[in-house]
Amino acid sequence: MSNALALPTNLSIGTFDNYLNVVGQMPKLTPEQEHDLAVRYRDFGDLEAAKELVMSNLRFVAHVARGYTGYGLPLPDIIQEGNIGLMKAVKRFDPDVGVRLVSFAVHWIKAEIHEYVIKNWRIVKVATTKAQRKLFFNLRKSKSHLGWLTHDEAQAIATDLDVDVKTVYEMEKRMDGQDMAFDLPHDDSDDESYTAPESYLMQHNADPAMLLENSDWQGHEEDLLANALSNLDQRSLDILNSRWLAEEKATLHELAERYNVSAERIRQLEKNAMKKLKEAVVLAA
Repeated sequence: MSNALALPTNLSIGTFDNYLNVVGQMPKLTPEQEHDLAVRYRDFGDLEAAKELVMSNLRFVAHVARGYTGYGLPLPDIIQEGNIGLMKAVKRFDPDVGVRLVSFAVHWIKAEIHEYVIKNWRIVKVATTKAQRKLFFNLRKSKSHLGWLTHDEAQAIATDLDVDVKTVYEMEKRMDGQDMAFDLPHDDSDDESYTAPESYLMQHNADPAMLLENSDWQGHEEDLLANALSNLDQRSLDILNSRWLAEEKATLHELAERYNVSAERIRQLEKNAMKKLKEAVVLAA
């Protein structure tokens, strides 16, 4: 299935930005459309149906992947791992269970991302800049002993390698650091000072059901607002646009001159229009 889908790999920064724009514009599937596509793939092996299921949910993978950017790993790589999880979920999805694909797929998506994080993440990043990489390869051989650097040694190394003394001390600390175990130690200790990296893998506020509900509600609110705006008279609509939506917002006095009324009258019209919008949205909701 993965070859048929032909998802982009090895994304550069430019193509990655384009990728996010493209997946953000993918049409969302209704429950009925999703069920029909899933049945076609399950019962008839329709790869085009599977591809459409994957493509329509790539935006969800990108959303989940953003919760793992704190590990310093490339976001495009995290998203690609999540996409693999999504494809595995589509392959195993049963449309007759009565749940949406994202609710089922989130576990597969996170599992792939977790495995990638475990394999590639170190809590100690040894060298992150060009100067630090240079220092890393020269620091050990520049030391006269295995203990901590003295001030004179640090100063001499900084001068020799053309870096700040502060950078020398920082790299020394990093080099003497140890990797932290990914999971908690297997003992009965109640020491709460140790927090394992696995505890950070939890993706908060990413429950698929809540995401879908919030997305549907946001779209519903936008529809209510658009409908309420369409019921305003042209003058009230222009006042609201000029006062709240225009890039260069108009003042009450500018609108007063436009409509040959007082600034106070414009303020009253604005207030009444806002009241009508609020009432229309509340009643329709």
